[in-house]
Amino acid sequence: MIPIALQVNGRSVEKAVEPATLLVDFLREDLGLTGTHQGCDTAQCGACTVMVDGAASKSCNLLVAQVNGASVLTIEGLESPDGTLHPMQQAFGRHHGLQCGYCTPGMVMRGVAMAGEDVPAEPEAVRCALSGNLCRCTGYRGIVDAVCEGMQRMRTQSQVEVAR
Repeated sequence: MIPIALQVNGRSVEKAVEPATLLVDFLREDLGLTGTHQGCDTAQCGACTVMVDGAASKSCNLLVAQVNGASVLTIEGLESPDGTLHPMQQAFGRHHGLQCGYCTPGMVMRGVAMAGEDVPAEPEAVRCALSGNLCRCTGYRGIVDAVCEGMQRMRTQSQVEVAR
């Protein structure tokens, strides 16, 4: 067992884990954060996408020991304390950017990450940036539209907050 300490959704977490513990397993089994889904186990589908120190990361191929000391944000950490959904989550609902929902947390987290990157909120750029996240149910149109709107809203909110 090895000791780890990190921030998960703004909370400090300290635990002893087996050295081979994957981040996705730690989040789901040790912390009960089951919104992060385990899809392919080979970092191909993106269902396990979380943010590690602000960057989208596929948690199925990261050992929790590799993120020791980091800040991890999962889909559960997006909701505001008053229960209001994150702008990206709201956009997914408005644009029906989900069907079965299995890929949705990873898609939402990738979309949130893209808002902080230089990805234009335009369909072709979003399709390209989402290429590491797979959906087996939809035709991607609702997902792409949702990510475009979510990024625009997030960027507008950031500008308003900076102006205050």
